[in-house]
Order: sequence, then structure tokens, then C-alpha cells
Amino acid sequence: MKPLVIGTRGSQLAMWQARWVEEQLGATGVSCRIRVIKTSGDKLSSRALSKLSAGDKGLFTKEIEEALIKGSIDLAVHSVKDLPTEFDRRLILAAVLERGDPRDALVAADELSRLPERAKIATSSPRRAAQIIRLRRDLRIEDIRGNIDTRLRKLDEGRVDGVILAVAGLERLGLENRISETFETNRIFPAVGQGAVGIQTRKKDRAVNELVTPLNHPESAMAIRAERTFLAALGGGCRVPIAGYARLQGERLRLSTMVVSADGSKLFCRVVEGNPANPEALGQEAAERLLALGAGDILSGHATKARKTAAKPRVKKTPSVTTGKKSVVKTAPKKKMVQSKKTAATDGKTPAKKALGKKTSREKAAAKPAATKKAPVKKAVKKTATKKAPAKKTVKKTATKKAPAKKATKKAPAKKAVKKAATKGRDKAKKS
Repeated sequence: MKPLVIGTRGSQLAMWQARWVEEQLGATGVSCRIRVIKTSGDKLSSRALSKLSAGDKGLFTKEIEEALIKGSIDLAVHSVKDLPTEFDRRLILAAVLERGDPRDALVAADELSRLPERAKIATSSPRRAAQIIRLRRDLRIEDIRGNIDTRLRKLDEGRVDGVILAVAGLERLGLENRISETFETNRIFPAVGQGAVGIQTRKKDRAVNELVTPLNHPESAMAIRAERTFLAALGGGCRVPIAGYARLQGERLRLSTMVVSADGSKLFCRVVEGNPANPEALGQEAAERLLALGAGDILSGHATKARKTAAKPRVKKTPSVTTGKKSVVKTAPKKKMVQSKKTAATDGKTPAKKALGKKTSREKAAAKPAATKKAPVKKAVKKTATKKAPAKKTVKKTATKKAPAKKATKKAPAKKAVKKAATKGRDKAKKS
């Protein structure tokens, strides 16, 4: 038999979990190899989870599930808290390994109560942030993304005063010595599925399912089923301030649930117990009780805020597709002004063609009369030229009229009269 291909993310914690599954399968005689797949959540690591679209579920699982459906991997290993409550029907959650510590922990120089006033606490979880604020109103929450080692590095560099992380993740990476305080589940409610590792397979792949089934931990799987049913009934995810933690106590399954507002001012919580044989019914009951208390108002308000926040980057990317009304209104007048300038510069000549798009039938029809109207303008210019021709003739006539004037001013006859008078005088003198 060929080695099974395990699909996983590439973070240190994800790789640890994949190797853990590989070791357990190896103990049963099944050989495996690991394939790292980069997810959307890994590609958008610079953006806060709270600012991503509320509809972008499966940020850390989508690409891995697609590879599983295509058959390029045989099973996928996930942190259960990252797995959406609804996924492709061709896939199943075939096994849940024994759950680790579900609690949250503070990594800082001291316990939460001893940190300086207005200390900066880093977390990417709205659930953790809201509950930390309830414990100390003066604290400042800093949104943080990245793997565990990246978050701890920011703490060590002094950029934050403390970081909230899952105890299970720290323990699996051998970093439990960094924990300054562990919060009990009645002080900070854990996330649904926190501390659990799940194996996802194709529903119809019986061979792989038979190999994976022995890794399932019944008690952990029972608790996860109750928690995920509760979360699905409320329509939430890891970016919504919802908490749920189920555990078996004697012969009863106990489920603690909570919904809190983002600022920590409102909190609804309920604890329900039921038959372990039907964990889904217990999860549904818990959701209905919280909704009856008024938790739905918090959830609807959070969803509306998430949609508004997520809509901003989309407008910047594709303003022509989304609202982007301002940019369109500003651009249109500029084009019209340029066209009007071109038209004015032609002084009655053929108008400039439009820069964008082809002419419609109406525009073509409107353009034809304009051309016929401007044709007479050229004729008018020719007539003006013919009128100027007679003007040259009048100039010539004026020149011919001046010639006789010169003749009129001839003094030749006057000289002859003087000469005659002089000769007459000389003749009279001689006679005398």
C-alpha cells in the first residue's frame, strides 16, 4: 500500500499535530508522508481576523479541503477550533484525537493583576479580548497575527506587555515555561474545539476511514460534537465572541457556553447537562437558552460590524464593481471638460472623437447633421474671397483717375503766355 498523504498547514504547531497523527498511524503499521499546503489565512497574515469578511469561513482549512476532495491528499489534520461547523458534504470529521488542555494562558512578565496600568495585551481573538477587558478595564488590547513564535517575539521585543495564547499549543511546542498565568474555564471561557486535533477524510474513502478510526478518542469526540452543534446553532465562528466547553462528568455531559459583547459590557452564559449519547441535542438546547436571554442582539450587531469593516478594502480594489460612487462622479466631469475644450479649439471644425467606447447609433445620427451644417461655412468663405476681387479693380480705377489730375496741373501753357508777354514788351520798346 502506498504511504498516506497528510495535508496540513506549515506552522510549527500544525506540523507538530501532523507528525503526531503520522506517529499514531505509524504505530498501527500505516506509513505516511506530510504535504504542506498554504491557506488563505496564511496569505492574509498581515490583516486582523476581525477585519476579514464575516463570510470568509474556513480561512485556515479551505485549500486543504480542496486538495482532499481532488484526491491529492488522503487525510487532513486540523486544529478543531479552525474547522468551520459546515463543510463540503463529501468530507467528514473521521476522528478527534485525545483533547489537550482547553484553557487560555497569559505569557507576560507577571500575572494579569500585577501588570502595570494600561498595559498592552495582544490577542487576535475577539472572545479573549472581551473577557480580558472584563477582568481589567484599564488594559489596552493590541490585535496580533502570526504563529506562536512570531507573537512571542513581539513580546520579547517589548512591543506588547503580554500575549494570550492556548495552553495546549504552548505545551505541544515545549513552551509551557513561558506561561505566567493560566485562566480557569470559569474565568475565561475557552473557544469551541480548543485543544482538540481533528482528522478530516473523504466520506466514501472506506479504506482510509478504517485506518483512521482507531485514533478517535470517544470522550473528546463527544464533547466536540456538542460544542460544534452549539456554535452552528448560533451561526458563529472563531471571529465571533462565542465560547463553549463540554466535558464528561460521571454519566452526564456538561456544556458551559457564553456570548459576550466586543467591549465586554454584556455577557450571557448558560451551563446545561444532558445525555452523553445525544451531544447534538445538548448543544442545540444551550444555543436556544442563550438566544432566549438576548444573546442574538450581540451576535447580529457583531455580524453587521464585521460586514461594514470587511467592505472597505473591496471598494478600494474594485471601485467599478462595488459602490465606488465618488471616484466615478469625479472622473466623469473631467472627461467632459476635456472634450469641450477640444471642441472649442476646432472653431467650427469637425468635433474631436470621444476617447472611450464606440459611438452609439444615436451619437452617429447626431453627428451626421452636424457635418451637413458645417459644410456651408466653407462656401461662405469662398464668397468672401470673390467679393475681395472687385476691391482690387477699384484700386486700379483710382490709379487711372489720378493720371488726368497730373495733366491738369501742367504749367507748360503758363510759360508760353509769359514768353509772349515778354516779346511784346521788347517789340514796343524797339518801336519807340
